[in-house]
Amino acid sequence: MNDSSQVSSIVPPAGTDVTIVKLRPDGSEAIRYPGTMIDAPAGWVAARAPWEQRRYDLGYLVFEPGDIFLEFFSLLEPFNVFANFTCDGQLKGWYSNVTHPSWVEDNTIYWHDLFIDVISYPDKADVLVLDEEELADAGVEHANPELFRLIVAGRQRLLTMVAHGEYPFTIRSLAD
Repeated sequence: MNDSSQVSSIVPPAGTDVTIVKLRPDGSEAIRYPGTMIDAPAGWVAARAPWEQRRYDLGYLVFEPGDIFLEFFSLLEPFNVFANFTCDGQLKGWYSNVTHPSWVEDNTIYWHDLFIDVISYPDKADVLVLDEEELADAGVEHANPELFRLIVAGRQRLLTMVAHGEYPFTIRSLAD
């Protein structure tokens, strides 16, 4: 993993085509997909990414071909937030991941997933926290207490951001 403070000055400008790479908790590559940089405040990078995979019903969100994701990656904090829109611009919800802080290198955004996901919706008070059992089963709490504290802090920070409507949970349309 790179030091995001060293690469944050080379963030591509809005409109630049980029590749987004998700890394599994073990650091291996899970998927790479295209996106286009959009404006983001300091400490963040953001990209617009179309859902080009098959229909994927998670039970709590459904990703459809043609959906549009506005993906917000923190360069400083341990999470990212994906605003999921229908092809006609209706916000379905936010899918957030606890991660290592993201980094950008050679027009590629990297994010390293760390088990816990937080799902929230635009018109509901419901917030789901997922994969805590997977984290427990991985034994991170005992094998790497510092990483475990990072994950727990990331989860708590996401829940606070959702509750207070902090950026990027302020994004409610594709034009925002």
